Amino acid sequence: MYHLMIKTSFAAAHNLINYQGDCENLHGHNWYVEVTVSAKELDKSGLGIDFKVLKKQTNQLLDELDHKYLNDLAPFREVSPSSENISRYLFERLSEILDNDNVKVTLVNVWESENACASYSRD
Repeated sequence: MYHLMIKTSFAAAHNLINYQGDCENLHGHNWYVEVTVSAKELDKSGLGIDFKVLKKQTNQLLDELDHKYLNDLAPFREVSPSSENISRYLFERLSEILDNDNVKVTLVNVWESENACASYSRD
């Protein structure tokens, strides 16, 4: 099994719901996102998936979040836009786009600071 990862980022504002503390107030982050996919086989070029494709699909999805107030967006109207829920949302959306017989999204890490990260995977 081959594992490929890209890193990218987006900036957005949010406030946590049902949280007792400062993060219940409106605030923002420069989130860093790591997307890992697995590939069973390599293509004739020796690639599991072209990094350009992985970056393009991820960045198109992040464009929907970038410089937005996350609480106003449909995916986060019913759930708190925590790093945990953002990682799950990105994982599920990217899986719909990228998963096939060879390639599967395996892990999405969402860093809200250089010291705090939430991850989502199938396992």
